[in-house]
Amino acid sequence: MVESVKLTKLIRDINILQVYQGENLIDNEKIRVADIYRPGLELTGYFDFYPKQRIQLLGRTEISYAARLDHDIRTHVFTKMCTDETPCFLISRSLPVPEELKVAAEKAKIPILRSSESTTYLSSILTDYLRQRLAARTSIHGVLVEIKGMGVLLTGVSGVGKSETALGLVHRGHRLIADDRVDVYQKDHETVMGEAPKILKHLMEIRGIGIIDVMNLFGAGAVKDRTEIQLVINLVNWDKNANYDRLGFNENTREICNVSIPQVTIPVKVGRNIEIIIEVAAMNFRAKKMGYDAAQSFDNNLTNLISDNSKKDNKK
Repeated sequence: MVESVKLTKLIRDINILQVYQGENLIDNEKIRVADIYRPGLELTGYFDFYPKQRIQLLGRTEISYAARLDHDIRTHVFTKMCTDETPCFLISRSLPVPEELKVAAEKAKIPILRSSESTTYLSSILTDYLRQRLAARTSIHGVLVEIKGMGVLLTGVSGVGKSETALGLVHRGHRLIADDRVDVYQKDHETVMGEAPKILKHLMEIRGIGIIDVMNLFGAGAVKDRTEIQLVINLVNWDKNANYDRLGFNENTREICNVSIPQVTIPVKVGRNIEIIIEVAAMNFRAKKMGYDAAQSFDNNLTNLISDNSKKDNKK
């Protein structure tokens, strides 16, 4: 689990931030909370529930209100906002930084950042970035691919052919996200994201060939850094005694990061084109999400046929 994000990394990754004051302080600052805070009530002197551990974002409203305060009140308020846990202050729209904030932040050794972007945009982009970086993570043994824009996680026992199947899908124009190990994290209550560990990014292991670089062989369009996991396909070795779903009425799920992801099981045996079957499974799942269920349509047609035959028999 990632417990913090260095302020230097945030500034480097979100390249719309500039260090206004405290260049020598940013190396030591870490952010541990994803939420961004706009200190409106604190400017009025109310500090009972001040979330001091968040990035403090001041926009046009906060700066204009502070400008109406007396010098002594501004000094008191900004001094109280500068705590040992406050990672930094951020001023939007390239607004002027109050002198009292400069003095208080310098004394408390807190850096001040500035950006020309709007307050709402900064709050949104920083929150998304920090939630992604600070989310609890776990690893899953499998292969993650993107099929027609939909993230599909291939699972199964070692040697069942997950990597070879994924290679076939890449050859058919789909994208590889991660092979062998997939790092997953919860983006929100209904969304789980998956990506490759840094050391395995864009790489695949194919038995008999070894490690291959998918981006180098197939181009940048064949890989992607991360994607939402929308469907899990569990590959199993064919068992003639097993009872596989033939109509599509069975709806199974897999729990990943406390989110239930739909899962289908596909048996693997010689002669079956698994890549095409997985493509069809993904497209069929998308059709269900859009409101069309082929299995339900078949059941309705069968019910209507039985009803019509029953009516004909009664007339006789």
